[in-house]
Amino acid sequence: MTQIFGHRGAAGTHPENTMISFKEAARVGADGIELDIQMTKDGEIVVIHDETVKRTTNGKEKGWVKDYTLKQIKNMDASYKFKDQYGFCEIPTLEEVFEWAKSNQLLINVEFKTGLVSYKGIEEKTLQMINDYGLEDRIVISSFNHYSLVKCRQLSSTVDLAILYMEGLYEPWEYAKRLNTNGIHPYHQTINKEIVEESKRNHIAVRPFTINDEKKMKQFIDFGCSAIITDYPKKALALIK
Repeated sequence: MTQIFGHRGAAGTHPENTMISFKEAARVGADGIELDIQMTKDGEIVVIHDETVKRTTNGKEKGWVKDYTLKQIKNMDASYKFKDQYGFCEIPTLEEVFEWAKSNQLLINVEFKTGLVSYKGIEEKTLQMINDYGLEDRIVISSFNHYSLVKCRQLSSTVDLAILYMEGLYEPWEYAKRLNTNGIHPYHQTINKEIVEESKRNHIAVRPFTINDEKKMKQFIDFGCSAIITDYPKKALALIK
C-alpha cells in the first residue's frame, strides 16, 4: 500500500510547516508528514522551508533564519497566504513537533535544508533529539545536500535516510546504495514505473514529490511507490480508499 505524506503538513489548505498544518494532515488520516528544518542564531532547530523568512512570514522581516534568535523567530507570523483563515501561526521548533508526535503514530520526514547554509551541528542535534524522543522507527531524514546524509549515516547506522533530487539520475537505486541510504525522494517528473520497480527490487523506498494532480497521484499509486508526498493528503487518501 502506498503511504501518503502530507507535504509541509497539508500545505495546500493550511499554512505550510506550522502545527495547524501538521495537525490537519493527522486529522485527515495521512500516514506521515514532511517538514523542513533550519537553525537559528542561538542554535535552535526550527521548522521552516526557506533559508530566509520573507516568503512564509508576515513579510516585515527579510533576513536569513540563521541571523535571528529563536525569540525573534517566534514573533513572526507564519500564516503566509492563509492569514485571513487561520490568524497568527508560530514557526514551530522541531522539538515542539516531536513532543506533539508522542500523541500519534505519524511518520515524519525531516528534510535538512543545508544546501545554502552549513548549519554547524544540525545533524548531531537532530539525531540526538530523535533518539531522546524514541522516534527513530518513525523518522525518514532527507536532503538535497547528500553530504548531510553521509554525515548522518556516519553518526547512525540505523536511521532511515533518503536522497532528494530534482534532475534525472542514472540508476538512482545504485546511487542510494552507494551512499548507504534507504530511499529516494525524486521530483516526480524524473521517474517512471521502471525506476520505481527496480528501486524497490533493490530494497530502496521511492517517495516522489510534490504530487498534487489527482491523475498523477493515481499513476504513482499504481506504480507501487512506497509513498507519495503531496500538499493535499485528504485528496490522495480519498483516491486510495
